[in-house]
Amino acid sequence: MRTELDGRMDTVMAAVTAPGGPLPLSSITRWGADLPTIAAAPPSIPAYFAHFSALHADATFLVAGEERLTFAQVHAQATRVAHGLVARGIRVGDRVGIAGRNSPAWIATYMGTLMAGGVATLLNGWWQAEEFATAIADVDCALIVADTARARRLTGVANVVTLDETLPLAEAIAPLAGEGQALPSPGPDDLATILFTSGSTGQCKGAVSDHRAVMQAVFSYLAQVMMMVGIATQDGNPPEGQPSTMLTIPLFHVTAEVPVFLQSFAMGRKLVLMPKWDAREAMRLIEAERVTYFVGVPLMSYEMLTHPERDRYDLSTVADFAAGGAPRPAEHVRRIADEMEGAPLIGYGLTETNAAGAGNWRSNYVAKPLSAGRPSVPLIDLAIVDDAGVKLAQGARGEIAIRSVVNFREYWNNPAATAAAFTADGYFRTGDIGYLDEDGYLFIVDRKKDIIIRGGENISCQEVEAALYAHPAIREAAVFGLADERLGELPAAVVWADGAALDEGGVKAFLGDHIAAFKVPHRVWFAEAPLPRLGTEKIDKVGLKAAYRARYAAEG
Repeated sequence: MRTELDGRMDTVMAAVTAPGGPLPLSSITRWGADLPTIAAAPPSIPAYFAHFSALHADATFLVAGEERLTFAQVHAQATRVAHGLVARGIRVGDRVGIAGRNSPAWIATYMGTLMAGGVATLLNGWWQAEEFATAIADVDCALIVADTARARRLTGVANVVTLDETLPLAEAIAPLAGEGQALPSPGPDDLATILFTSGSTGQCKGAVSDHRAVMQAVFSYLAQVMMMVGIATQDGNPPEGQPSTMLTIPLFHVTAEVPVFLQSFAMGRKLVLMPKWDAREAMRLIEAERVTYFVGVPLMSYEMLTHPERDRYDLSTVADFAAGGAPRPAEHVRRIADEMEGAPLIGYGLTETNAAGAGNWRSNYVAKPLSAGRPSVPLIDLAIVDDAGVKLAQGARGEIAIRSVVNFREYWNNPAATAAAFTADGYFRTGDIGYLDEDGYLFIVDRKKDIIIRGGENISCQEVEAALYAHPAIREAAVFGLADERLGELPAAVVWADGAALDEGGVKAFLGDHIAAFKVPHRVWFAEAPLPRLGTEKIDKVGLKAAYRARYAAEG
């Protein structure tokens, strides 16, 4: 049944996007259809930086430890980076890899890359050397900018510039800085970003987006903010003071990049950086910086909710405790609503949709805690399709598919994967299985792809299996997910070593040299015989998963 909040949201959004409203709509023709666009969005990300950095020039933008930087200061340092990159020969369309932890230097490098016309290629900071080398070679990076820790994993990689991210911003970016170069003016169809996504094939793919897609995704999120601010204002409770949020998740993730970092320019929002997650430190920063919005993977808000020292901190400034990357258990949603002053919120989006997709807000989320919410108007056209790409009736289960101007353009240098990712009429196949209920709420019930989601991080089962098979003693392996209250899922493996003397610690240590730590299985079981197979001679992973999940549960 349609809720009162649904009705209010629809009414306010219609006003926000109407002719004469703050975000009126236009359209662009793609796939034989007219897709809605937000006309107010700038033509490129550098134009967006310039406009809003000037508009909010003196407001605090970044808080990183003792360093506090205004929008104008960050833009000025990013401009130095842009001049330096052009001086190094970076031209429009060149890929610049960025490998580092969250820091002002990472942000200035990202901004400067786009201002120089380059394609910001966001390398996963948790990768090990082999993973870095594979991705960098795949997209043919012209230059890599790395912080000190990541640079140590890039031995043998050419054209690496190392930044000491612990220094103040102006000093940290000095190895890249320049001046006096003419900067290009990229257009909406020029390439802007490459983010890497793990799929069932095990090979990470570089999802390429142009400036239009990224900007439209940012303004899609901005429209949602305007909608909720409009409702709060109607209720006599308009937000006061500078909005503020925390950067708790890595910037190489699309959630941190688009709705957190990039959206903050338009809002004049302060970003409080947390290089390493710690619930107690997060609560201290919320109180000290008067954070108004919190977003992270579900376990983060849960760890604050259940922290024994929560009552020592004033968290009342937070209006919403948002989550993405994985579902929250229903009990967590209820407890946040009952025990925290801020309301629960969850979003659903993908790297390939620049984080836009669906959202479930406040009382609606409490009423339907297992739903990802309604598709985000006005830009998201969400459908449930069958294997042939044909739309299914409401209530039917199928693959979730999204058609929108915010969608990525292609997988870099992988036309076959690109073609397989879209239906004939332009819907991106998410790989998630779900249905829309009678009220238009999305429920995700399964995954078509063979992946594990650990605390918001996608892990390809096939990639971990390939790493296991690299061990000289392992003959067969199967990787799957185990349910976990904090992280959603944990990777696990069953291996057959044909009588070789192996132990769990040794296998984990071997894997840690080849794949990122978050991909290393939480448990490794050793089978005494070859793994069971189906009639097709494939390993019976469904049966193994059921048997070992039950065993894990019995072990407590």
